[in-house]
Amino acid sequence: MSRFQSLTPSALSREAFIEAFADIYEHSPWVAERAWDLGQGADLDDVQTLHARMSDILLGADHATQLALINAHPDLAGKAAVQGQLTQASTDEQAGAGIHQCTPDEFARFTELNEAYKAKFAFPFIMAVKGSNRHQILAAFETRIHNSADAEFACALAEINKIALFRLQAL
Repeated sequence: MSRFQSLTPSALSREAFIEAFADIYEHSPWVAERAWDLGQGADLDDVQTLHARMSDILLGADHATQLALINAHPDLAGKAAVQGQLTQASTDEQAGAGIHQCTPDEFARFTELNEAYKAKFAFPFIMAVKGSNRHQILAAFETRIHNSADAEFACALAEINKIALFRLQAL
């Protein structure tokens, strides 16, 4: 059982809960809203329990809602990162993986793969990059671009849920 370090979810008002967890899922406060609306209890003070609830909400959403959440994610080493337009969590995650240290050739490869991936799947490549480096991320990109659309959609949701767990563990 792992408790939150900086807050107690069961003690928060609806407004405070949504504010605290609004960006656990990138630009998608609806996940936090639905998590609150399912009821509050001390069990939600456990990181894994809240994560399971939020994961189930994402996986239970309709395809269009899931796709909108996937599309809320930035490209890895993309224009938003270069222009400083990422959420703080995304900035920290990409920096932790060393993406900001890409050589010009690596950056060009990220750009090329981002464009090819979005052309094929119509959504951005999603990877929980914590614990990875830019070389591992490029290798995953080059492997996953050959997957089917259904496989990549499912993979994107799984990666988003991993990202959410990392973000919850940081609170």
